[in-house]
Amino acid sequence: MHSIYWTGRLISRAIWNGLSNHSTCSDHTITKKRGVSLVSGICGFPKNFTEGRIRRGQFGDDAWFCGKFKALEVIGVADGVGGWRHYGIDPGEFSNFLMRTCERLVSMGKFVPSEPAGLLARSYRELLENKQPILGSSTACVIVLNKETSCIYAANIGDSGFVIVRKGEVVHRSSEQQHYFNTPFQLSLPPPGHSNLVLSDSPESADTSTFGVENGDVILLATDGVFDNVPDQLLITEMCKIEGERDPTKIQSVANTIAWMARSFAFDGNFLSPFAQSARENGIDAIGGKPDDITVLLATVAI
Repeated sequence: MHSIYWTGRLISRAIWNGLSNHSTCSDHTITKKRGVSLVSGICGFPKNFTEGRIRRGQFGDDAWFCGKFKALEVIGVADGVGGWRHYGIDPGEFSNFLMRTCERLVSMGKFVPSEPAGLLARSYRELLENKQPILGSSTACVIVLNKETSCIYAANIGDSGFVIVRKGEVVHRSSEQQHYFNTPFQLSLPPPGHSNLVLSDSPESADTSTFGVENGDVILLATDGVFDNVPDQLLITEMCKIEGERDPTKIQSVANTIAWMARSFAFDGNFLSPFAQSARENGIDAIGGKPDDITVLLATVAI
């Protein structure tokens, strides 16, 4: 009974963490006269409810941010590489620093809207120059919406990413970057003397894309805890439910559904998850989901 009680409280906190951030990510009633805006919902869960952090901007080792500057809206996610925990390093500190720095840079206008990889690069550079070393690794994905041109600029490094649905079809999505199976591209700062033993990719190696958005488009930005556990068709089905939706409560409800679906599949030992399918394609006999931190940023484009 005790564990059920605390699990219920933690689930409520995770969902409330999303509910309390409507105004952070979108302000449709104020910005609609200027053209395009995002109406958003956020939800997520740490892999370990009893030990994982749930606070604004973080779900376990995942981190996220939403920012605005003039006619620009920016959203991003980062996934700290959990393997560092075996070396006594908190993986969530690296990803959180990246996202908090991106958020600050956006609020100050210190970025080029058409170069989201540059925003990641500047954040990463600040991390490397920090007086107190922040060791670890992280994947990252950032999307910039220019509301004056209805244009999106995206940068993705690793296996977090985004999907855009329009009229029931996927019209844009990020490309997963892997060195080899289950080893994504990542930004890193290893301990002294370990540089040759740790994968470290440059922000400039991020996969970038530019495309226009239309009224009603649905944007899903998420960490691999979602994509590894929820089949594409299920994601698309949920996203289609809010095409053209401007009610943040309804968008939040679908964000909650996607996050909880990912959480449920992650711990289902009999489910043939996308991760298990990929493992089989790489010669590994696997079944079940992949337990992981989960972060969902879901938004509709309102014009």
